[in-house]
Amino acid sequence: MTTRQWGALLAGTILALIAGVSVGAVDIDWRGVAGALSAAPTGEAALVRYLRMPRVVLAFLVGGALSVAGASLQALVRNPLADPYLVGLSGGAGLGAVLAIALHLGGPWAVPLAAFAGALGAVAVVYRLSVVAGRRLDPHILLLGGVVVGAFAGSLMSAVITLASASELRSAMLWLLGGFGMASWPAVAVFASYALVPLGLLVGSARGLDLLTLGEENAQYLGADVEALKRRVYLSVAALTGAAVAVSGIIGFVGLVVPHVMRRWGVPLHRQLLPAAFLAGGAFLVLSDLIARSLFRPLELPVGVVTALIGVPIFALQLRKSLR
Repeated sequence: MTTRQWGALLAGTILALIAGVSVGAVDIDWRGVAGALSAAPTGEAALVRYLRMPRVVLAFLVGGALSVAGASLQALVRNPLADPYLVGLSGGAGLGAVLAIALHLGGPWAVPLAAFAGALGAVAVVYRLSVVAGRRLDPHILLLGGVVVGAFAGSLMSAVITLASASELRSAMLWLLGGFGMASWPAVAVFASYALVPLGLLVGSARGLDLLTLGEENAQYLGADVEALKRRVYLSVAALTGAAVAVSGIIGFVGLVVPHVMRRWGVPLHRQLLPAAFLAGGAFLVLSDLIARSLFRPLELPVGVVTALIGVPIFALQLRKSLR
């Protein structure tokens, strides 16, 4: 990746962050944003500090984490169409959240904690299905097991939603489509504390991920501990995605599209791909959230709807180019 590309990526990320803080139901120019950081926390300054900034920072961190998770998972299974949610996380997290809503569990963290627990449960089941003879983690069975577990959890989730009341149904559906309406500085701190270690492990595994793309046997010959690497990458991806689902709901296509676009942009090696995907994914989700809360003011679209509307055409275009 050239210096010019890094400069363009950093500039785009900064512009996305500024736009995310400035644009919304009440537009604030960049001078107002800068002044709000030093002014007393009232009026416009309070809006910037306690509503816009935590929302933008959380969207950036979640988008970056999902992109890094997607790039790592695609290297693990050697399939550019792999997505973090394909390993059963979305179904398990959604089931946990819907159960928490239907059972009227109290507290602001009841739904996120239930979602995280559901995601971890799905991860455990998929991992057990994927570990075959000799305790070897098979990437192909990993994807198949994720699809099966996700479908089973989705069926249970549909049954719970069908039996729930109208208000509970609406709350569950809004959560399942993803969003940052409940973002706060404590939520940012919680997500950052959960995401720091998995992100570090994935970045530290960059060389191993490069070797995995050559095939497991070649990676083994070149000195990689393939089985330990696969377990480390899978569990890190699961932890990152579970934490993202817990604070933002289910937001698809970020981990699928962004790494693919970065590779098409000429960033094949994971030592550069992972940080580039983090910046691009964060900027993409910040802009998607901006569109979600600005397009039909004062109404707010679920962010997952926007990422799908943007991500599907981008992915279709990239897929067509790669086939050519």
